[in-house]
Amino acid sequence: MGRVRLACWIAVAWLVAISPAVADPWADYVLHCQGCHGPRGEGSADGAPPFAGQLRRLAATPTGREYLVRVPGVANAELDDERLAVLLNWLVEHFDGSAEPVRPFTSAEVARGRREPLLSVPAARRAALAPGGRENGSDDP
Repeated sequence: MGRVRLACWIAVAWLVAISPAVADPWADYVLHCQGCHGPRGEGSADGAPPFAGQLRRLAATPTGREYLVRVPGVANAELDDERLAVLLNWLVEHFDGSAEPVRPFTSAEVARGRREPLLSVPAARRAALAPGGRENGSDDP
């Protein structure tokens, strides 16, 4: 009986070890974003922008979405594309909730954006937040 029980525990431990990581956006935020953006997404004086009032606005336009997946903190994050898409969607809902729906980010969209990190974050941010956003989403000033 003891050998059967031991074999079951080894099988469970092996299954847990080989299972893909489950996305926990709150934990990913704490580990990868909170250091600069703060526990409530309030941003920092060193340049990390606040999320409230901006994330949903950015996620609602093609230029803004491209900005969000190409900004260095996102493009270079140590998360795979799927977990990063889950985190982005959580950020929009958690820190910038409103009645206006936005299309959820997908892992394919994140993967495309990460291939070309932004060269000029301030210029791209200004373009993304400009009324109507810039049509091509370029980060050229």
